[in-house]
Amino acid sequence: MNWIIRSTKKVKFHTNLQEVLKPIWEDLSAYSWILTDLDFVSNEQPIPINFDEDFFLLDHQQFEQLYKSNPQVIWGIVAAVPGNIEPDTSLISKLSAEDSPVWESNHFLIQESILEIIAFDSGYTILKFKDKKISDKFKEYFQEQAVDLQKFNKKYSNRT
Repeated sequence: MNWIIRSTKKVKFHTNLQEVLKPIWEDLSAYSWILTDLDFVSNEQPIPINFDEDFFLLDHQQFEQLYKSNPQVIWGIVAAVPGNIEPDTSLISKLSAEDSPVWESNHFLIQESILEIIAFDSGYTILKFKDKKISDKFKEYFQEQAVDLQKFNKKYSNRT
């Protein structure tokens, strides 16, 4: 339930949240969102993120505003968490999309998350799911463009 997208046949660019979340957006309405270690480009203003903070905790309505603004997340970690969770903000502010555990299958940087999206240098989008139904829906939509993260690591790197 860990996928990596590096082809851009179904997405205009990495990491386009609107396109990446398209097949599962309706399944995520009950979640809040954590965003950290961000570098992004957005043509629309205002959006609920900026470069002044290390991380952002967004409710679904705030995240939907970001989702609809069509930003390109160049670097960063975006996680869906249950709305009643109070995450450890001291830990979140230290997370980085460049940390090696990002590439580990089934390793969630934010333990409370049910979905993590890691944008890696505008070239890779890693998605990790805890919910098999949502993961299967994602994979069905992206088909061969969503490559199993563990298989990708075995083929292209020393990562396991």
